[in-house]
Amino acid sequence: MFGAVIGVPVATVAYFFLKGVGETQHYLFATLPGELGFHGQPVWWPIPLLALSGLLVALTIRYLPGTAGHKPAEGFKASGPVPPIELAGIIIAAFATLSLGVVLGPEAPLIAIGSGLGVLAVHLVKRDAPEMASLVIGAAGSFAAISTLLGSPLPAAFLMMEVAGIGGAMLGVVLAPGLLAAGVGSLIFIGLDNWTGFGTFSLAVPDIPPAGSPGVSEFLWAIVIGVIAAIFGVGIKRLALLLQPIVERRMVLLTPVVGVAIGVVVLIFVEVTGRSSAEVLFSGQDQLPGLIEGAAGWTVGALLMVVLCKGLAYSFSLSSFRGGPIFPSMFIGAAGGIALSHLPGLPMIAGAAMGIGAMMVAMLGLPLTSVLIVSVFLQADGLTLMPLVIVAVVVSYVVSARLRAA
Repeated sequence: MFGAVIGVPVATVAYFFLKGVGETQHYLFATLPGELGFHGQPVWWPIPLLALSGLLVALTIRYLPGTAGHKPAEGFKASGPVPPIELAGIIIAAFATLSLGVVLGPEAPLIAIGSGLGVLAVHLVKRDAPEMASLVIGAAGSFAAISTLLGSPLPAAFLMMEVAGIGGAMLGVVLAPGLLAAGVGSLIFIGLDNWTGFGTFSLAVPDIPPAGSPGVSEFLWAIVIGVIAAIFGVGIKRLALLLQPIVERRMVLLTPVVGVAIGVVVLIFVEVTGRSSAEVLFSGQDQLPGLIEGAAGWTVGALLMVVLCKGLAYSFSLSSFRGGPIFPSMFIGAAGGIALSHLPGLPMIAGAAMGIGAMMVAMLGLPLTSVLIVSVFLQADGLTLMPLVIVAVVVSYVVSARLRAA
């Protein structure tokens, strides 16, 4: 019962948080340049906004309780229930990260916000509640917060279980209220969309090219894509982990510098390709459907540039800011797979699917979640392409583990 009840306020908070982020992004990057007299967005426009994001995030981490959420370069971790006193820092740092263009997603902050709100609700009902109650209801809050973000409550549930390593007797204890909270949260998102018309903020591609039956060449490509994604993903993480301790030593000074570096990468991409800065900025969640639907309009050179530039900006973002790693890895994987599809034997949609799965597991280390998200995201094609995605994910997972251990 408590799991069902907590799903309502948590999903409502998550819904309007995502709406606030979207509105702020649109105002700062689309509306404000025109109000200031510019004809469109100047190529340098993201640089000061990203520097401001760095300053706000650094000040939040330095002066508010907690660490403003988990460090994304270190991947998803099961850190237990979030103390409610840390909620303010998590919300402010995440909002400054996401709304000002940093290359991270909303899933990790939403998981933390959901957990903190769940724990807060338990303490409001019973101040001396046992630790297990806080753990279970905090997890239910996290389930509810991301219930529709990944296209369905099911990938969200598997993500939570795989991150926390839930199994055995604990599986039933956490899973029942968690799934119920996710279902209720999903209904809340749908209801608020019907009421406000703001959307459900769910990952989806409206028009997906049909996928044919997998052949031998696609299975060979699955191995190649898995290896390439593992090498690229490990490189992104290593650079982020190399920069992280350097930035943390002088956080207030260096986090804005990292923001400027991201802005310079975006500027180079725009100048070289002539495409929108939004292809490199932000998490990639909103841009991913357009990338797949409009794949024919991308040249190989532009695709390779977006993979390189977004990968570099992603690494910088992981090192210093607060957000989730899922959506940027999906966008980079899709762009890389589409670029490879210009070679013989690899259909575009198959390349994108395998690239998404392989890149996700290289960054997250969560093979089951990586396969499931691709399958749900690509709808009917996801089922057809699942064998290929599994091969690419497993190869990437094994090669990534070997490279990290080297």
